[in-house]
Amino acid sequence: MSGRLTAGLVVLGALVAGAVLGLVLVAPAGPSPPPPAATSQPASVPSFSSPASDADVAATNVLANAIVDAIKRGDATEFGRLTCEPQTSQALAELQSKWDAAGPLTVTLARPPNVAGDSAGVTVHVEGPGGRKDTPFPMHRERGRWCVPG
Repeated sequence: MSGRLTAGLVVLGALVAGAVLGLVLVAPAGPSPPPPAATSQPASVPSFSSPASDADVAATNVLANAIVDAIKRGDATEFGRLTCEPQTSQALAELQSKWDAAGPLTVTLARPPNVAGDSAGVTVHVEGPGGRKDTPFPMHRERGRWCVPG
């Protein structure tokens, strides 16, 4: 296996692990206290002052809504199509198992994507039997396509 492919798979595994961890935190685990009121945007969602092109705003909105839809439907395969690098069937099966265990989720965009150049970020709000969480998702344009990087 080439070093580049191995590195890509490692990065992709980290992405899946982060998404799984975010969703595991809202999986059923008994009653939990309400989260503290958010006073600022999560650090990993960039806040940009320069205006983005209409095409980039539209493309990142499409990607953000696709992320929400994949999580809402618990469709790990669809989420895997949104990543910049292909995911292994094992990583997708693990993610699917976590989503299945989480039960029904309510998923919305906490705020619209922020875009600057080839980078963007969006915050997804997830509520489930185990609580609620705002999870930042970075986005990046690679080879002319917006995707979730690893």
